[in-house]
Amino acid sequence: MKYFLIAGEASGDLHASNLMIALKEQDPQADFCFLGGDLMKSVGGVLVKHYREMAYMGIIPVVLHARTILKNMKSCKKAIADFCPDVVILIDYPGFNLKIAKYVKRVLHLPVYYYISPKIWAWKKYRIHSIKQYIDRMFCILPFEKKFYSELNYEVDYVGNPSVDAIALYHEQKQSDTFFSDNLLTEKPILALLAGSRKQEIKKNLPTMIDVASIYEGYQCVIAGGPGLDFEDYQKCLGDRKIPVVFNQTYALLEHSAAALVTSGTATLETALFRIPQVVCYHFGGGKLVNFIFRHFFHTPYISLVNLIAGREVVQELFGAKFTRKQVAEELGRLLNDSAYRDRMLAGYDEVISILGQPGASVRTATLMIESLAKK
Repeated sequence: MKYFLIAGEASGDLHASNLMIALKEQDPQADFCFLGGDLMKSVGGVLVKHYREMAYMGIIPVVLHARTILKNMKSCKKAIADFCPDVVILIDYPGFNLKIAKYVKRVLHLPVYYYISPKIWAWKKYRIHSIKQYIDRMFCILPFEKKFYSELNYEVDYVGNPSVDAIALYHEQKQSDTFFSDNLLTEKPILALLAGSRKQEIKKNLPTMIDVASIYEGYQCVIAGGPGLDFEDYQKCLGDRKIPVVFNQTYALLEHSAAALVTSGTATLETALFRIPQVVCYHFGGGKLVNFIFRHFFHTPYISLVNLIAGREVVQELFGAKFTRKQVAEELGRLLNDSAYRDRMLAGYDEVISILGQPGASVRTATLMIESLAKK
């Protein structure tokens, strides 16, 4: 069968590539065409456009690049029509993908599957109307999403979480442990800094993270380099400070860390799956106004996947007015110096790990997709 996939950012590239591998194992004749990244390209098929040309975040960047976004959408529609796939598979990235879904259903009349649900449980709940109209089947990776959609009279499949798969594979493939020597690190325990995968996030989050982590002289700071970025993207935040930036080694970095400062996103869940104590911190312009808007206009009480999955506060979320050097430093100090406090967080992680279940999200999703397409 022929599959057209759309992933608009780094995490989507990772999860889509694993899904493609699973599809290929069950459908040896699988033919792929996609908007995505290097990981998807390594599986095979035709890369129409790289996600680096598509990843615009926030109102102002979207407005400034409106012409480029419209051009990308036009070329995507043409690529789908030219490829004439058996199914279009969308991976997260809702602002773009739901518009494509509308075109595919109304004009091409092709099946549309969605892998990794848009976060309408947090904001833009109205998107359920587009999902009901244009998405034939939704494959969710967060356990609470099944109940959420059911209450909106839309049935979805919970397939497990691909981060569980990726970390299980990392442990399975790991060989000799040379992380410290390979990266010329000292023997001091590590404080990992995961400041996001976009230049805008790094610019806003990393300086405070560095200032806080540098207080603890008994530790060494190590920055996780984001996919598609290079050292120059971090240099302005570093100044004269000699802090290592390691690329393509985030899991190894987490495995060897004593604690981590992490921006909200998939990285918070990955840090929990490695059972590393963390502070979730994220800069938003607006200070107290941001916290007010979050409390009164968002549909969820938390921003981190760890707390959302647990259904309670396992990790501290310091964003908006709470994202200050003082508060981040105090929380990191508790994690490093208060063993009982740290143990309570690790116990919460164990709850999350149990809720997520066993590896196999990509395989389960591929199986359900192929079975569904065979019936059509």
